[in-house]
Amino acid sequence: MHDYLRAIGFSKIKKNKDVRDILNLVMLRPTSEYVSSAGDEDVVFGEKAKEFADRMGISVRGEYDDNGQFHVGYYLPYFKSRDCTIKDEVTIEKQSDKDAYAGICDNVKVGVSLIFQLLNMADYIDYIEFHKGSLFYAPIYLSGLSISGKIILPLMKTEADVRRKQNENMNRDRMIAAARDGDQDAIESLTLEDIDMYAAISRRSKKEDVLTIVESYFMPYGIACDQYSIMGNILNVQLVQNSLTEEFIYILTLECNELTFDICINKLDLLGEPLPGRRFRGTVWIQGMVDFMGL
Repeated sequence: MHDYLRAIGFSKIKKNKDVRDILNLVMLRPTSEYVSSAGDEDVVFGEKAKEFADRMGISVRGEYDDNGQFHVGYYLPYFKSRDCTIKDEVTIEKQSDKDAYAGICDNVKVGVSLIFQLLNMADYIDYIEFHKGSLFYAPIYLSGLSISGKIILPLMKTEADVRRKQNENMNRDRMIAAARDGDQDAIESLTLEDIDMYAAISRRSKKEDVLTIVESYFMPYGIACDQYSIMGNILNVQLVQNSLTEEFIYILTLECNELTFDICINKLDLLGEPLPGRRFRGTVWIQGMVDFMGL
């Protein structure tokens, strides 16, 4: 049973029988269906997906045999983003435990390798049939599913503070890019900057709460490579309802480490009232789509 089913409104599922009933519904009445024309003739990849709320649902992936019979391999809950988050180099790698793919992006704004579950796997299979390589420079649409989160009050900032922070981030991004190219002066500047930042945080933490010092963060969580602990500013809030279970789900547009993306979380799992200007803090499973047509 997938832990993140509750993120899209299936919090009352407790038995595998209930999961099988939902998967049967997905396969009998899918919103979208895909059959691959690429790859091995003996193995034909297929995918059936059904939406239960705005941009979110369950995808069932498997194979078709010679008789056209669909055999389930695995399923996953999904949530898709409408807007492009970043355009950067991304590497697509096959996962070892199942017939699925992950995207890996080394973006300077995050500070760590950003790994996400590739949702448009069918597009990737069709693309690599006629193109070689697994490294692309393409638009990336990131989204996230969360099963635990809370609302944090915002920081008090003036317009001058916002402009100064933007300039500092731009300068730091340029130095990181230069350091990656081997610029020794940039490496030394970043090292000194980190030392000064550590000293400032140590000094302020004696009198202030850490949430008044750190505005946002994006860091790996647990042993799963595509799960992260995040805190970001809420830009927009939307409340939708699962058409089958009638549970309510929040769709939050977040700005986190200068990245803007959407996450969804069951209303039952969110502590506090989300409003634009406040902050979200929680754990998310990062998913994403790569626009191969834009290459």
